[in-house]
Amino acid sequence: MSALIEELDPDQRTVSVPAVAPARRRRQRGSGAGPTRRTAGDWVVLVVAIVLGVFIAVPFLLILVNSFKSPADYNTSGPLTLPTELYFDGIVAFWERVDFPEKLWNSVFISGLVAVFAVLISMFNAFALGIGRVKGRLWIVVLILLANMLPQEVLLYPLYFMFKQVGLYDSQWAVIIIFTVIQSAFGTYLLASVYGTFPKELLEAASLDGASRWQILWRVVYPISRPTLSVLVIFFFIWTWNEFLIPLTFLVSNSTQTVPVAITVLQGDRLMDVTTTSASALLGLIPTLVFFLIFQRTLTRGITAGAVK
Repeated sequence: MSALIEELDPDQRTVSVPAVAPARRRRQRGSGAGPTRRTAGDWVVLVVAIVLGVFIAVPFLLILVNSFKSPADYNTSGPLTLPTELYFDGIVAFWERVDFPEKLWNSVFISGLVAVFAVLISMFNAFALGIGRVKGRLWIVVLILLANMLPQEVLLYPLYFMFKQVGLYDSQWAVIIIFTVIQSAFGTYLLASVYGTFPKELLEAASLDGASRWQILWRVVYPISRPTLSVLVIFFFIWTWNEFLIPLTFLVSNSTQTVPVAITVLQGDRLMDVTTTSASALLGLIPTLVFFLIFQRTLTRGITAGAVK
């Protein structure tokens, strides 16, 4: 390049060299990672997201405000005003009436076991359907999906009769077994689609190295799909925690009831006032909110894991 410049006359050197620098600077400025301007569509999406967030937050805020409001204050000012003074009798009354620690443990016990069992069964089923390629896998997946779409009202009487015969009625294990099957149906459908796109080269390499099917599952498939499994654990726990109809039907004794069932049964039995009802809803909501906040990063990583190769 220097030899070429020496061969040019002085006029050409003075013209050509400065002409390159501005163009290069313009390209550098154009390719820089500077702030981008938001378009009208971006602002519309942002406004819609804010409005939806407000609608989602309003019920929780109403529950929070009315939980610390006395019945007299509620009757005077209504549900939309802040309490004039903090009132804790509603929370204490609900805590003592239902034995809230016992109901909290029942919900954690049932939801935790369902989440773990359902994810394990889903992983085994999906490994057989998505990677094992059993015969008729498409019809099996469709059948599982259809079974998962059945409303719970249709299942109540057959399940009631079956668990009554085996002696598991009014037992927490009846609810655990039912929801493990229901949740694993969805998990099998989801994981079978994920495992169906698993890299065959990786599985063949593990097989050539002498790995058995069990070793391939736990040393190859499980570590790669762990983010997805973590998301399923979180969803299964929250979904089972919020279930009401089946626990209400199968958990008759007061000592076996979950938090949602205890709230509803107490409302119908003792006719609680609005502030105590709000306090009960707040106490029932806090555990799932804490669980979600603890595993928020795990949920985010699991959801976004499939977007990055």
